[in-house]
Amino acid sequence: MDAVTDYLAGLDAPLRETAEKLRTVIDAALPEASGAMWHGHPVWGLGDRPGKTPVCLVKAYPSYVTFGLWRGQDVADASGRLTPGARRMASVKLRTIDEIDPDLFAGWLRQAYALEEAQ
Repeated sequence: MDAVTDYLAGLDAPLRETAEKLRTVIDAALPEASGAMWHGHPVWGLGDRPGKTPVCLVKAYPSYVTFGLWRGQDVADASGRLTPGARRMASVKLRTIDEIDPDLFAGWLRQAYALEEAQ
């Protein structure tokens, strides 16, 4: 197993289901992105070094999973679900798998990836 799979497998059941679904959405939306562990949680980005040009992250906390985008504040979000964070980041906290909207999240991911590619 790879390190991302190990991380997800180590989560408690509700969080694991949510994080694994996020991974499926990320992998489908960004097949060209590489996923790896960076600063203790999974990150997907351009190239083979996850911290060089990161696009998104999945990070588990005791009661929720954060799905974050490095350029999330630059992503069009008509849903209003993305919460601005540090620098240009934005994220959404997910407590259950039902809070994942694959089409919405895929749109965010494609926008965030395009922003990083344009750098």
